[in-house]
Amino acid sequence: MDPVKPASSNAIIETLHLKFSQKPWKETMKLVRLCLDKPRMATSTAASDCPLTTCLEKMQRALNAESLSTVMNRLEFLSKQKGLNSYVGPNGTACYITSEMFYIEINLETDGNVKDVKVAHPGKSPLTCADLLQLLRARNYDAFGKILEKLLNLYQIPGSSETKMNIYIALSTLEKDLFSLSALNRLPGMDRVAEILYGKVGYLRPRTGGIPMSLEFWLSPYQILEEQLNPGQMCGMKVFLTMGVSDAKHTFPLAPLLVNPVTGDDGRNFLPLTEVVCVDLSACFFLKFWRPFPMFLSSIHELQKLTGIPMDKLKPAPLHELIVQHALSEKCKDDLTMNSSFIVSLPDCQKHSYFIDNTSKRSDLTGAIVGQLPFLHPKCVPDMIEILRHQAAYNTLISSCTSANIEHEDSSELLYFEVSQQKFGSFSITFKHPLEENLACGMSREENVVINVLSSREVGCTLHTVSDDGALNCSNDFLTKVLKRCMSVPVLMRAIFKKLTQQKVDEAMQSSEGTSEQKPKGTYQSKVSDSSGNGLQSAGASNCTEESLSETSRQASFCNSMEENGSVEPLDDSMEENISSASLQLSSDTVEETTSVSLDTSSEDNHPIDDVQASVKNTEILCE
Repeated sequence: MDPVKPASSNAIIETLHLKFSQKPWKETMKLVRLCLDKPRMATSTAASDCPLTTCLEKMQRALNAESLSTVMNRLEFLSKQKGLNSYVGPNGTACYITSEMFYIEINLETDGNVKDVKVAHPGKSPLTCADLLQLLRARNYDAFGKILEKLLNLYQIPGSSETKMNIYIALSTLEKDLFSLSALNRLPGMDRVAEILYGKVGYLRPRTGGIPMSLEFWLSPYQILEEQLNPGQMCGMKVFLTMGVSDAKHTFPLAPLLVNPVTGDDGRNFLPLTEVVCVDLSACFFLKFWRPFPMFLSSIHELQKLTGIPMDKLKPAPLHELIVQHALSEKCKDDLTMNSSFIVSLPDCQKHSYFIDNTSKRSDLTGAIVGQLPFLHPKCVPDMIEILRHQAAYNTLISSCTSANIEHEDSSELLYFEVSQQKFGSFSITFKHPLEENLACGMSREENVVINVLSSREVGCTLHTVSDDGALNCSNDFLTKVLKRCMSVPVLMRAIFKKLTQQKVDEAMQSSEGTSEQKPKGTYQSKVSDSSGNGLQSAGASNCTEESLSETSRQASFCNSMEENGSVEPLDDSMEENISSASLQLSSDTVEETTSVSLDTSSEDNHPIDDVQASVKNTEILCE
């Protein structure tokens, strides 16, 4: 008897087409689900389940889940994908997605629209979750599936149901203590920006659904401006509060430790663990970064000393190299991590070229990438947040020297700067004198600016010069105030160069005052040497200032005419261009002109809220 020959794939597909051509989609989908629900008898069947799952997913997407039955089917399929159970309620309009530790109740209308979504955790009553409700009403099932994964991650610690329930209670207890800490120094009128920069734990956002509690602790001046223009849209640097597995057992309270906190208290009067109910678990709390964060090794050691928990698997590397990699991963998609020279463009200024030296092997200048920070007690969090703010301020300054624009060849049109580490929290910017030249060797002298980041709110700037005639006449107080308001190295260097150029022009104009009265008025044409040795017309060097004055005069006369006549004639194109040009020219000078009269953020008499509001106001002027 001849052996039976296996049918070809084409023959099987043709047979299936003939068999199911007259059947509706519902029966086909039901059959696929029955196949998926069958227990796996052998490992060889795993491969056959994958095409069935993919096929069902494609059918669910094609149906677009608009009716009640299709929405139910989509939720059922999604729960199976995530390893959860699901069933339909007795009334036929409620769907329950369940696990060992929580369940989600989804109530629908008869037309398939979602009416309410509730989440219930162990020992808690179901609570409406606005985030999940919004996602399901928008039919965003992909995002809803990610929330389900995060809910499961809350309990991803080996152990019994009792152990997992204790983990959830311990995490909830920590969240209550942190919420009490955040309210201790919250004063009337304290907005989100002030709370991010000055709050004990930053800006706290409670856990909703599967999204963990977040602590937002840093905003750059540019982000502060964006927040003022579009409130709630700008997301600063933050960490998420989670709980994970630990090699050792630790004691966790099951009741809040900060009882009846008083506003203005330092937030360190916690109850001892012996006075509350506790449990021993092989776990610890974590502050988890959204993206891995580069830090000084010395700061990491300080955190370890603070929390008492060692951090393993750290790979030391030059800190500047890690910061550049971190910054470029945000600014561009291309692989630019091997580059160390970047071109930064600023309005009303020559392009800057920054070379970031990352070759230092000194142990005090090395860093590491950190994904999460372990801790055990809520009292550690305020100090941890301050350390992170300090590191974020330093990283912001170094990141300001990077861009997606990479230097490939030498160009005389660029202003060159070299950024080098000095010590912990300190780095220098070396550059050639822009207006002087050493006649003996034919080369410009090198100057440098040293920046000390003492904390997130205390930044110092010192100018070191070898000039003999005092050409670099920029006070350290002036530079420090500029840096505090912009937290940008390129903007700081532009301020120095513009100050030097204006100073040189003023000196030349003063020396020519005696002869200008005897000669007809004309354009000043005295030459000054630039850093490349080429002749630079003083009229060209002061072109920005003179044009700004002339355009400002036009704008002022235009405004006076409007006030006197009570009406304004339509602007022609040239006048509109002149006024916008004047605004652009003046905006780059505003930082230098207003620094002497603006708020000094280091003053002890100023309130933190006033400091933030003043910084926001000056940042708006800077970034116009």
